[in-house]
Amino acid sequence: MTNSVIEQYKLGAVQVKVSASERPNKYTVHCSNGEFASEFTVSEYEFKHYRRLLNQRITEAFNQANDPHSESESDHA
Repeated sequence: MTNSVIEQYKLGAVQVKVSASERPNKYTVHCSNGEFASEFTVSEYEFKHYRRLLNQRITEAFNQANDPHSESESDHA
C-alpha cells in the first residue's frame, strides 16, 4: 500500500517528504540527508499552522546529528 505524497521539498541538504498517513488527519514526515533519516507523524493542523517551527526543528535535529559534539543554540536562549 502506498501513501500519497502531499508535498516534497528541501531544507538545505535535507530532503523532506510529507505523505498521507493511514490515520485520519495525520501526515507522515520523512526526512533524509543521505546519511541520517528520520520519520515522524504530525497532525494536519500542525503541518498547516506550525510549518515554520517544524522546519526549524528538522534543521536543528539534522545539524546536531551531523555534529553531535555541539550544543543546540536554542538551549541557551
